Amino acid sequence: MLTAFFSDIHGNLPALEAAMADARARGATQIICAGDAVGYGPYPNEVCRVLKKLQIPAVVGNYDRKVIMAVQEGSSAGTEMKPKKRRILLWTIAHLSKAAMRYLSGLPDHLHLEVFGRLRLLVVHGSLLAIEDEIYPSITGRTLKQKLDGSRTDVLVCGHTHIPFVKRINGVLVVNCGSVGHPVDGDPRPSYALVSLNENSSPRGRIVRFDYDRDRITTRLEKSTLPRGLRKDFAEGKKRRFLE
Repeated sequence: MLTAFFSDIHGNLPALEAAMADARARGATQIICAGDAVGYGPYPNEVCRVLKKLQIPAVVGNYDRKVIMAVQEGSSAGTEMKPKKRRILLWTIAHLSKAAMRYLSGLPDHLHLEVFGRLRLLVVHGSLLAIEDEIYPSITGRTLKQKLDGSRTDVLVCGHTHIPFVKRINGVLVVNCGSVGHPVDGDPRPSYALVSLNENSSPRGRIVRFDYDRDRITTRLEKSTLPRGLRKDFAEGKKRRFLE
């Protein structure tokens, strides 16, 4: 069984559509999302609509949660943020539909899944320690044990950092999906993870980079009031300091 794991779509509908088509063409029979459906990109409602319509299992991301809290706080939301970051947050909540808000509010913090009655999968956004915790390729066995917080799993899937990798540590396949919608490592091609789950063998995974029509998102950004610098970030696969 081949499963595609997406994360950090960040309101990029053209990239999500391309990722789904690419994953299906490679034989994926299921898609699971590790959070951050919205934020930065100009298609928050459309992304939520697709995820809900296709019944894609998903967890809440840190930006998803930030948006939920900002909607509750109203005009006082994000006053501690840098001006351009706050502008992005306020734009997102101003354009978020009630249906999208209900969808985000109903997402769980994590997913515990079992396959073939023996393989355990844990899907989080950051880690079990915190939704904004970070898992990088340099993670060690000792650190992994801390981040699992006592939970036992065969596959740990996460996102948040936008840095994709697959690594086996102490028998656990650690998978960071990278970002389907907003790559930040200088490669404008987004990424997702493909994980092979078989009844009689250990899980195997790899990162897939794919391309999509970036003109669609930059054109939509031009028509919005989101910061102009986002166009360059999406086009070049970067995230500049003012947006961190």
